[in-house]
Amino acid sequence: MTLKTTLAALLLSASALAAQDTTTGMQKLMILDPQGTRHLEGFLWYPAETTDTVPAHGNVVWEPINVAPDAPALRGVFPLVVFSHGMFGNARNQAWLAEQLVAQGYAVAAIDHPGTSTFNRDADHQRALWNRPLDISRLIDHLTDDPRIDAQHIYMAGHSLGGFTAVALAGGQFNPDGFDAFCNRMPDDLVCGIFDHWNVAKTPEDRIAMAQDLSDDRIRAFAVFDLGGTQTFSADSLGAIESPMLVYGAPVDLEGLNLDVESRALVAALPAAVTTYLEPESLAHFDFLGVCTESSLAILKEEEPDDVFVCQDGREARQAEHAQIANEVAAFFASH
Repeated sequence: MTLKTTLAALLLSASALAAQDTTTGMQKLMILDPQGTRHLEGFLWYPAETTDTVPAHGNVVWEPINVAPDAPALRGVFPLVVFSHGMFGNARNQAWLAEQLVAQGYAVAAIDHPGTSTFNRDADHQRALWNRPLDISRLIDHLTDDPRIDAQHIYMAGHSLGGFTAVALAGGQFNPDGFDAFCNRMPDDLVCGIFDHWNVAKTPEDRIAMAQDLSDDRIRAFAVFDLGGTQTFSADSLGAIESPMLVYGAPVDLEGLNLDVESRALVAALPAAVTTYLEPESLAHFDFLGVCTESSLAILKEEEPDDVFVCQDGREARQAEHAQIANEVAAFFASH
């Protein structure tokens, strides 16, 4: 089945759901760590029966989505999509995509990664970056016993550092010596600087932990949104990935990511048979975040002037890109 044919089928499915008065149900998630050091908090969104909703995940900068907290789910089971946010992002960052995927019959879950989230920037958690993929595996563990979840159809999307996380879960393995050599050649590379600042893979023990196989074969297919960190993986491990990969590159440079080092290099290293690459000419790195409010630019200029760029073209243009991305991602997952 082609992507176009699958998309048409999905649109029919979405219409059927709408006829059932589907809305976005939402439940808060708390996944406790038995060691007491890495609890995970987040959200599960799912197709729900009620039409009574409240705004959620918004503020003066970000438009909310409408959800029905703890509403009964529609009957049946739903394929699951798990999200991994970018550096210093959070579980709310792709709520816009969760809402659109729920309308097409998916359940969606996301958590805050300790150390690299908006709310937790602990240095020890940043250093232990191998825990990011393990967080997602723990999230899947937590949800596979949920009777609403189709455990045979699990997918993943990751943005920026979440894209790095996704590639690790697909089978990409950190290559300490290769990454050191890369950073010696390109000391100004953004990821080299961040990993150095976080003391990633600085000790023999950490190098072993970072280089372990972190893949999770329960995930059937991946969507990677303008990742950072391609240069950390061994070429052999990328070339051996068998899971279908939908990779987006964002050519409008607002983050400092070099596509030739990142998304384009990832696609070149992945097997062509499992890889789909999209690089919309107007797409920027932060277009994978939510839609900005009408007052967002004025507020950012006043309170966070260094962050104004996250809302550049962040309303109508971003809404159109979101609709396209949501349809492409849903069609890609449905085809696998």
